[in-house]
Amino acid sequence: MVWLYLTTAIATEIAATVALRYADGFTRPVPTAVVVVGYAVSFLFLSLTLRGLSVSVTYAIWSGAGTAAIALIGVAALGEPLTALKLGSVALIIAGVVGLNAAGGH
Repeated sequence: MVWLYLTTAIATEIAATVALRYADGFTRPVPTAVVVVGYAVSFLFLSLTLRGLSVSVTYAIWSGAGTAAIALIGVAALGEPLTALKLGSVALIIAGVVGLNAAGGH
């Protein structure tokens, strides 16, 4: 169940971050509501995840997966440029998350 909680936390954080792009300084009500609710739900599920995983592994996976996903969404859907540095940085994030997970701490 802990992995379902973490997956939900990641998905809602990603949705909230994408909505932030469209909130226009919190002047647009629907994207603003998605941001607020998305981050609230994300933190709720992040806290539930911490019942079964260590904080270091949980936060590394949550923040790393979210960061990598947002970078790739920016390129694929928002027209941001894909550079070798950006691609390499995403690979390093993924490697760091895998490394922390392999180090244990469940």
